[in-house]
Amino acid sequence: QVQLVESGGGLVQPGGSLRLSCVASGSIFSINAMGWYRQAPGKERELVAGIITGGRTTYADSVKGRFTISRDNAQNTVFLQMNSLNSEDTAVYYCHAQVVVQTIPYREVEVWGQGTLVTVSS
Repeated sequence: QVQLVESGGGLVQPGGSLRLSCVASGSIFSINAMGWYRQAPGKERELVAGIITGGRTTYADSVKGRFTISRDNAQNTVFLQMNSLNSEDTAVYYCHAQVVVQTIPYREVEVWGQGTLVTVSS
């Protein structure tokens, strides 16, 4: 009933920037948290950045100072601004959300997007 659609991935040179977007749609009562995860070949999926109700954010140490997560609550959208990209940032990036859906009774579900590939290469 709830879907996440990511966009903005692609090929970028080292030192460049990308902005990822994720739009949530469906029978949404509220979104308690949204975040970005990434997974590179041979590695575990890891949390890159998260944002919760009220705007509090968290970041992986490897991206602090380079990445910024933000939300547009009216559009049910989360963004990830990625600056100063390097080869270690190459991965599939997944949007994730904790959503309260409009069911009777209301319930919280976790939803994943399909992922968008970010490749940092010269």
